[in-house]
Amino acid sequence: MTLLERLHHLPVIGRLLRHRVVKFGVVGASGTVVNVAVLYVAQEFVFRTIEPASHRLNVSLATAIFFATINNFLLNRAWTWLDRRAHVSTPILVQFGQYAIACWLGIALQFALTHVFARHMHYLVANVLAILIASVAN
Repeated sequence: MTLLERLHHLPVIGRLLRHRVVKFGVVGASGTVVNVAVLYVAQEFVFRTIEPASHRLNVSLATAIFFATINNFLLNRAWTWLDRRAHVSTPILVQFGQYAIACWLGIALQFALTHVFARHMHYLVANVLAILIASVAN
């Protein structure tokens, strides 16, 4: 039995996990972790030779958002929307495209706000703040 299955059998936690809004929250939190981790690795190691720093942040942010979006899409598909079988007939790349289009406002807002906030604070703090605001807007 997986950890998730065990959690579903606990009285209070199991009831919470059956609510879609909680599932979205858990998936969103995991996406935030993926986003921040990829942003850090990309900014500090993978793309460290890109100058100026604003260009490096563009590439690092795009990479982080891409991986977080994939993470959230796959987890939502496998868990949050598991009870909806309509997705079986639609190719997964089409589903991902639909998901990305639905998330475009949040993605654009996160990208822009991270740049604005990064002028005044550390880029990782700026990114988390931007993710929080974009999540509410989305």
